[in-house]
Amino acid sequence: MAVEIERKFLVRSFHAPSEGTLYRQGYLLNEVERNVRVRIAGERAFLTIKGKAQGIARPEFEYEIPRLDADALLAMCQGPLIEKRRHLVEHHGHTWEVDEFLGENAPLVVAELELKSADESFDKPDWLGNEVSDDPRYLNASLVKKPYSRW
Repeated sequence: MAVEIERKFLVRSFHAPSEGTLYRQGYLLNEVERNVRVRIAGERAFLTIKGKAQGIARPEFEYEIPRLDADALLAMCQGPLIEKRRHLVEHHGHTWEVDEFLGENAPLVVAELELKSADESFDKPDWLGNEVSDDPRYLNASLVKKPYSRW
């Protein structure tokens, strides 16, 4: 079984090293126990199934799908879509995913780091703010229900 182990932080200040990749995503199913997400990342598209989180780990299964299928599936999604621009930033042997949210979730900026184990050590870049790994409000699945601008 595939497992996602992820830490998430707010970003205090960030200067994008590149234009990044535009992401659009929606949820076909969005419950606490499980969700099914459709995502278009640039020209590639994915269907992702996630199980309930246990700490910072949760089951995750992701499959690349045809772009046209993703367009049709996004039209079937519940609620508004999440739109963001993702930047990949290398820092001391790790790749950080920095997401600048658009639309109703602007001006939220978060940085995520996927780890091999929950106790894996890593150096924090100086642009990181508070950790929000345990705050469910910052999950994309939550932001689609209650956007950052409505907090």
